Amino acid sequence: MINKNIYLIEDLSKAEMTPTRDGFGKGLVEAGAKDEKIVVLCADLAESTRCHWFKEKFPDRYIEIGVAEQNLAAVASGLANYGKIPFIASYAAFSPGRNNEQIRTLVSLSRLPVKICGGHAGVSVGPDGATHQALEDIALMRVQPNMTVIVPCDALEAQKATLAAAFGGGPTYLRFGREKTPVFTTKETPFEIGKAVIFRDPSISSGRAADVTVIGCGALLHNALMAAEELSKEGIEAEVINCHTVKPLDAETILNSVKKTGAIVSVEEHQIAGGLGSAVAEMLAQNFPAPQEFIGVHDRFGESGEASELIEALGMGVKDIKAAIINAIKRKK
Repeated sequence: MINKNIYLIEDLSKAEMTPTRDGFGKGLVEAGAKDEKIVVLCADLAESTRCHWFKEKFPDRYIEIGVAEQNLAAVASGLANYGKIPFIASYAAFSPGRNNEQIRTLVSLSRLPVKICGGHAGVSVGPDGATHQALEDIALMRVQPNMTVIVPCDALEAQKATLAAAFGGGPTYLRFGREKTPVFTTKETPFEIGKAVIFRDPSISSGRAADVTVIGCGALLHNALMAAEELSKEGIEAEVINCHTVKPLDAETILNSVKKTGAIVSVEEHQIAGGLGSAVAEMLAQNFPAPQEFIGVHDRFGESGEASELIEALGMGVKDIKAAIINAIKRKK
């Protein structure tokens, strides 16, 4: 499927496959080379989170905390109070899942520049099952005052997001996945915290006006783009927005799109309660109410299985996004 947007690779169906956690690991090393104040703390998962690359390069700035996620946040807050820029890493189910209170009280409340890095998020962690499939982490972090929440769509964006977070000031949550997912952005694709990017503009790709807005974060954005391309052949056009920063939300870009299209579909690998879709719905309710369909996990836990099977089984595949787009358009009519 040929893409005419300069921000993306030419053929979306032929993207290389790389986990977003790899982009995080590369970004850590790059950030560490730029500033000696950057330190990394891990909860006994250095290789899984890709922190081991930083450890190999800067062993004096790596701290192994062990399986003690509450302590992970507490030690990081102390380091931040003394001028360091700490990145803390674990599975998202455990950080921020297990240490939410420490993050809230010791990091967010004090506006400390601790970067919470949740790996293996979503159901695409696969066979690890429900206990390890973090589906509530965006909601946990989004409600905390002072917290920035970033969900990169691919490994390249994850690398850019890690760098931006390192030098971006206050508390930040970064969400990554284990599964290999398409790398469909390029080195030239812009990334700025708090600024959503239009990845598909029908006026460019087909010369037609958009019928619906599709907004997503994380690797599922590729599914959203594929769904939009397939529907284009049926005469239905979608404007697709990459909302990598869930908080602060880029209300201006979203509103400009929805005011043109009159309907929206949110796409995320997370509970539909409390995540990106909720953030968008809250903003629209105050500014420009419009029909919205939600792609995500609907009030249930995950289960063991292959990543691709779970995405389909829980209603987050390309066909599900296509159906949601059609429903959103029907509702506005």
